[in-house]
Amino acid sequence: MTADVDRERPGARPAEGPGGGRGEKPGETRGRGAGEGSEGYELFRDDWGIPHLRAADALALARAQGHATALDRAWQLETERHRVLGTSASHLGAEAVDWDRFVRRARIADTARRCFDRLAPETATWVTEYVDGVNEGLAEGAERAPEFAAVGLAPGRWEPWTPLGVWLSTHILFAGFPTKLWREEVARRLGEDRMTLFATDGPGTAGSNGWLLTGARTATGAPLLAGDPHRFIEDPGVYQQIRLACPEFDVVGLAVPGIPGIAHFGHTGHVAWAITNAMADYQDLYRERLRRTPDGGVEALGPDGWYRVQAHTETIEVAGAAPEQVEVIETDRGPVIIGGDPGAGDEAADVAGKEAADVAPAADGDFVSLRYPPRVTGDLGFDALPALLRARTVAEVDTALDRWVEPVNVVLAADTAGSTLHRVAGHVPVRPYANRLRVVPAEDPAYAWREGETVPLPRTEVDGPAGIAVMANERGLAAPLGVEFAPQHRARRIRELLGADTDWTPDAQAAVHTDTLLASSRPLLSLLAWAPGLGPAAERLRDRLLRWDRHMDADSTDATLYARLRTDVVHRLAAHPALKGVTGADDPWRSAAYPALFRPWLAAVPRIGYALESLLTVGLLSYEDRLALVAASAEAVAAAAEETPPAPWGELHRLSPWQALPDLAPDGVDAQAIRPGAAGDHDCVLSTSSVPGVTDLFARGPAARYVWDLARREGSRWAVPFGASGVPGSAHHRDQTPLWARGALAPVVTDWNLLHRTTPHRTTPHRTTHRRTSHRPEENPAMTAAPEPVAPALRPAVHEQKVEGFGTVRLVPVDPAADAELLHGWVTEERARFWGMADHTREQVREIYEFVDSLPKHHAYLALRDGVPAALFQTYEPDADPVGECYDVRPGDFGIHLLIAPAEGEVAVKGYTEALLTAFIAYVFSDPAHVRVVVEPDARNEKALARMVRVGFELGPEIRKPEKTARLAFLTRAALGLA
Repeated sequence: MTADVDRERPGARPAEGPGGGRGEKPGETRGRGAGEGSEGYELFRDDWGIPHLRAADALALARAQGHATALDRAWQLETERHRVLGTSASHLGAEAVDWDRFVRRARIADTARRCFDRLAPETATWVTEYVDGVNEGLAEGAERAPEFAAVGLAPGRWEPWTPLGVWLSTHILFAGFPTKLWREEVARRLGEDRMTLFATDGPGTAGSNGWLLTGARTATGAPLLAGDPHRFIEDPGVYQQIRLACPEFDVVGLAVPGIPGIAHFGHTGHVAWAITNAMADYQDLYRERLRRTPDGGVEALGPDGWYRVQAHTETIEVAGAAPEQVEVIETDRGPVIIGGDPGAGDEAADVAGKEAADVAPAADGDFVSLRYPPRVTGDLGFDALPALLRARTVAEVDTALDRWVEPVNVVLAADTAGSTLHRVAGHVPVRPYANRLRVVPAEDPAYAWREGETVPLPRTEVDGPAGIAVMANERGLAAPLGVEFAPQHRARRIRELLGADTDWTPDAQAAVHTDTLLASSRPLLSLLAWAPGLGPAAERLRDRLLRWDRHMDADSTDATLYARLRTDVVHRLAAHPALKGVTGADDPWRSAAYPALFRPWLAAVPRIGYALESLLTVGLLSYEDRLALVAASAEAVAAAAEETPPAPWGELHRLSPWQALPDLAPDGVDAQAIRPGAAGDHDCVLSTSSVPGVTDLFARGPAARYVWDLARREGSRWAVPFGASGVPGSAHHRDQTPLWARGALAPVVTDWNLLHRTTPHRTTPHRTTHRRTSHRPEENPAMTAAPEPVAPALRPAVHEQKVEGFGTVRLVPVDPAADAELLHGWVTEERARFWGMADHTREQVREIYEFVDSLPKHHAYLALRDGVPAALFQTYEPDADPVGECYDVRPGDFGIHLLIAPAEGEVAVKGYTEALLTAFIAYVFSDPAHVRVVVEPDARNEKALARMVRVGFELGPEIRKPEKTARLAFLTRAALGLA
């Protein structure tokens, strides 16, 4: 092993921001008497840092979930709270103004309040307990998160309705209502018959894969449920792996931070469920005619004439800029989200009225309102959440989902008895089909919703000869509810793969998750095959791509060539006269009539890229023109490939996650850790969605992967793109990234005896009664067993030191069994290649450190920074180590190895590694027998050598060892003035 030292981690700093409420501070508790006492919850973590919570009853557990989430995801929670309130710009600056303006105009926070007020009392209490837990944990969580200091923000206070606001703001764009604006522009510019020319899964919508195998197709005879939600990937992640256990239920699943319970993907031990976006249309846009009254009010034209509407002005505070005013207007249809000042005059209103009478396209001077179910009904469906936790059968999941509202989902479920469910859940209003397609006139009563009526939701049977159910956003079960769906490719490919076997296991699902066949490439490759008049280089390109297996594998240069060809074709289509009305200077993306927030839906090139398959097959261009266009692209791409050979797809196709504060991410290896290269593409089952014609990077992809085993819950698997913790510098901040990038899955641990207990937490109790239910034997909280592994933060330290401006560093002995997963994640990173263990398995890593632990003169320690594992520190006596044979060992020589954890610093400060070295060297020289520190980094590791010199080490000779050529370096007491 060699000494390897990670890079410096640049800095960060947290200030009072907007928010809060009722004069309370984080940590204060409403309505709690001092004499009520306290009771706690138990927090365990598995080797991936995933929280497993255990409490006396469901309400205590909800509070525990809020508290634990605040500790792990404080910055993420505050980011979401500000997004609900429309106050993000107050600390993020002008970039956040467009979102703040939208959520204020759309009345997101007010809708959340309404929906909370209509919750069933027991649900309201349950949500409030969660919120109280968040408030109790936010201050502590904020101390761990550097983002607060970086923007000068102090955590605010969550209100009981805040989780409903988070849910609504997260999903308000899921139904893709801005696509109606795009269709209006297409109809106006290219003709009504072209309105749905680009119909496909658009760049702003979210999709997923999900599949269910009945017992007839599994090795155990019990169902399997698996899939992966495709969303814009955020750092920290949008899904939180968690376990919630109390006497009433014991559920593992993927929670949404800020939302109590487990909504989308869960396994209770008896029944499991999963969802995908149904692609239903349930939000409408109305073109409004507004006018200003003499007293400054606003009137709107409705079916019964002009009437006064609600209107008020709000102020958006902007960090680094002047505040901005936003007028919030709501008509009988809904909040006005597009349009300027209604005071433009009656003449403008009359013009808008003439356009509206003909269902005219949105244009300058128009006002557009948004009508969405929770705003109309005051119901967001939260009463379904506690019912899902308590479900033990498919029938109970089905009943719970009858209360689901938004977003509208396709659901699959199965239970241990073999029962299955395949249905749509949500609220779809009854109104004319035209409402689904475009913006409709507000004053025409024909476009009104039929009050109190909803569209019947489809369902179907799973059981049958095939024993397979698939949901992949295709035009299938939910077809009667929407307009645009994802192409059939993913759904067909999943069925094809699953149909090839009847002995499926949980581990085998990874082969489906990671399938890279790009079926949508067929039309372009077919045209290429018949492209006329190709030159020699283009012919070679054609022959190569026709031999290609059409898999977008990370190591495939053919995949890169295809992507180049596709990009060139997209650009040539965008420049073709047939599309001139929506491209170039006429691109709707450039229109000032729409808020910038909606530009992803209005940009022509991404639309062309996503719809390329249909644009190359429908009658937009003649067959001859399509052949000529593809031939021209082949010539251009072939010439470029001769000059610059294509790199492997995975080098170009990298994750580009959304971060509220991207500037905090450092440069170099650590910055690239959140941008791994990946296989797949938009229409692959491994749907890592680049934007054809714009970029090979992808921002949308599997936001989690899961496999729910109904035979043995502990046979289930899961993974997320980053890690369980949202705290930079935590060992579990990004430890799942390598796992996720290669399509592997971590085990779902259900045996409490295999988990690591953390410091007990206490919360203020509620008064409630509960019934007790039995647990499975392997999951029984009451089981006794051998002593549990001790979490690093709870182990006795051999050295503890407070480093000014950095934190408290503690050195604790490595526990080879308990720490094997953590260490394996560190030493197998590319950045740790000089450590010499990149190809080792978890068991091999454990065995190595068990061997180190057995040696009397070698020791391994975890360095904890404020309780979080930050580095691996090893010591040895050179005369008892092979290095002693390579140089003249002096009395008092003492050797060290150092590996910094593969993540950004928790509070990123300049000189991160030097701060750790300060504590390590102080520990070494605390023993008077140690006179000189010896290190032996790989001679190629220039970064480590330079850092050692900065600290005061003197470089020695190079030495040859069996595994490497090393460079000795020495640090004496005298050099530090300690002689």
